[in-house]
Amino acid sequence: MNYPEMRQRLQAVILRNSFQVGSFTLASGKTSDYYVDCRTTTLDPEGADLTARLLLERIQGLPEPVDAVGGLTLGADPMAAALIVRSQIAGSPLRGFIVRKEAKGHGTGRRIEGNLRKSDRVAILEDVVTTGGSALQAIAAVEAEGAKVVEVLALVDREEGGREALAAKGYPLFALFTATELKAAAREKK
Repeated sequence: MNYPEMRQRLQAVILRNSFQVGSFTLASGKTSDYYVDCRTTTLDPEGADLTARLLLERIQGLPEPVDAVGGLTLGADPMAAALIVRSQIAGSPLRGFIVRKEAKGHGTGRRIEGNLRKSDRVAILEDVVTTGGSALQAIAAVEAEGAKVVEVLALVDREEGGREALAAKGYPLFALFTATELKAAAREKK
């Protein structure tokens, strides 16, 4: 399957598993007439594989190499797991990490779990970007450890200011889909 075919197939998985129309309150507190819960896509075997394959292709095409991938728990966790497995299969292994919302209060007290190193160049993963707040939290934690963020990679950009908030801080956002695309595809599907 080539890139456009994989992307089209992943869109179908998102529409089937993750896209809902109705009245929803978002994490930002805003209300919306649709909701995208991408965990139901990234925890689906086909959805996880397609997400990883498409994002790995993006990572391999970046001008600066990436050593590790991860993001704020919980949305980034299945994406990171699928991506590190797919990268190993492809012969260009990436390491993965998880950023906790706050440092744990026991054991080592770490905020970042997994395989992040100080000199790493990383891609921050997000399932859905709305305001960019979760990505910025992950970026702050990763940079506090001495790593460099190359790009933020998302499954869906809700187009509600996240791209602009990230760009204002110097971080590019690549999203496989926009809310506009998904809403149009959902209308066509009916």
